[in-house]
Amino acid sequence: MIDAFKRASAGRITAVMPYYGYARQDRKAKARDAISAKLVADLITVAGADRLLTMDLHSPQIQGCEDDVICVSPDIGSVTRARGFAQRFGSGIAIIDKRRQKANVSEVMNIIGDVKDKTVIIVDDMVDTAGRSVTQQERL
Repeated sequence: MIDAFKRASAGRITAVMPYYGYARQDRKAKARDAISAKLVADLITVAGADRLLTMDLHSPQIQGCEDDVICVSPDIGSVTRARGFAQRFGSGIAIIDKRRQKANVSEVMNIIGDVKDKTVIIVDDMVDTAGRSVTQQERL
């Protein structure tokens, strides 16, 4: 799928892998051992992914680096959910103030909070068309 997105001229590709199968093979236990977690990450990168989204990695060194993260609520209804994630991540929170003209159409008016130069995690309950998420990411 990454290759198909790349050939379709996607501007940015995020690979979503809820389970990173080689996360436990993150170091050399003895001479000539493969570091499979790194190899898989390299393969995903060479295939064309710019980012990788996964859960519950075995150890912190696989993550590469610590990012300056902020959890963003895409609307007032998701503030409590975003706040819960922010507490778990030890991060700040931002809120998107938007106006909805009609179903599945909204306009971002303001962003409450500082998202500049931060890794943004948009915490939403449901994604229908993803149009709102794309628009918000462009604005952030």
